[in-house]
Amino acid sequence: MTRPPFDEVSERDLRIVSAQLGRPARDVVGIAARCVCGAPTVVSTKPRLSDGTPFPTFYYLTHPVATASMSFLEAGQIMVEYTALLADDPQVAAAYARAHDDYLADRGRYGDVAEIAGVSAGGMPTRVKCLHALVAHALAAGPGANPIGDLALAASSWSPDVCRCPDYGVDAA
Repeated sequence: MTRPPFDEVSERDLRIVSAQLGRPARDVVGIAARCVCGAPTVVSTKPRLSDGTPFPTFYYLTHPVATASMSFLEAGQIMVEYTALLADDPQVAAAYARAHDDYLADRGRYGDVAEIAGVSAGGMPTRVKCLHALVAHALAAGPGANPIGDLALAASSWSPDVCRCPDYGVDAA
């Protein structure tokens, strides 16, 4: 579990994240989860970007194979199944509500932004909207912290325990 405060982000981390995203990384405050090879998988981003934009997605999935896997699950409409689970299983719904509160507390360590007060990510606490965000939270906070993120990880073709990183073209220095 790599929750705030995070270790310092290296220039190499930022180069890899930028390569993963295909654009410069913005306002990264930490690497919240890493591949077994050490490459960033999830970044944590300031709740207000340096250009003033509110940014509710504190945990952001950057690993290209992981993001593709979540996109595949989303295209299969698994979010409908997970949203129904929230409605049908009070224990899962309660755990998801706790995940929402934990997410807000983690982000709140980096500042409060009025425009996004009470807004976490991925549809929390009552629906499932974005598996990318929920899996990012699950990877950052650890197993059991986000039940829907855990389910999506289990259903995906990607595993955080097996390196499938592409060559980012980033030197080791």
